[in-house]
Amino acid sequence: MFSGIIESLGMVIRLDPEPPGVRLVVEAGPLSEGMVLGASVSVNGCCLTVVGNEQGELSFDAGAETLECTNLGQLQPSDRVNLERSLKIGDSLGGHFVTGHIDTTGVLERREDEGDWSTLWFSVPGHSLRQMASKGSVAVDGISLTLVEVSEETFSVALIPHTLEVTTLGNRQPGETVNVETDVLAKYVEKQLGGPVAHPNQ
Repeated sequence: MFSGIIESLGMVIRLDPEPPGVRLVVEAGPLSEGMVLGASVSVNGCCLTVVGNEQGELSFDAGAETLECTNLGQLQPSDRVNLERSLKIGDSLGGHFVTGHIDTTGVLERREDEGDWSTLWFSVPGHSLRQMASKGSVAVDGISLTLVEVSEETFSVALIPHTLEVTTLGNRQPGETVNVETDVLAKYVEKQLGGPVAHPNQ
């Protein structure tokens, strides 16, 4: 479980083929200190297991489904990724409950930058939009954000200067793909009300 508060911007060092998946090696800096093998880390919102920790570089195995259903399959060396360690009992919950299980991918359709502030609009499949509401929560590339507007095709978020500075959203451009996880509470409510079962990218 995570909170959606990004702790570090990592940099992809390399992707080693490990058919049918890859081993993702990320320069994680101070985040790697004390990180034990088997620990869970959110990488662009995806919960991955640490399989190596050497000289500030963390290694993760990403399977075929993860590569297909998230933007991790599009990563290249030198790309930046959002990193967050899993929560421990007693940790502050600064964002909202984020499981690290990506529901779908979205596309950045538009961004409006006003000084140091930005508003971003993303398109996602219809089912995911039904699990969103204005002033509710959503995780985009692992970042806990408050929804501003939700339409039939898109949702928008307003970003403060700090978020733009310390996460990948500061440099995201229209047409790029992001990982989206809807609020877990919204999923349970929809299921109890007899809503359709969610399927990735539908």
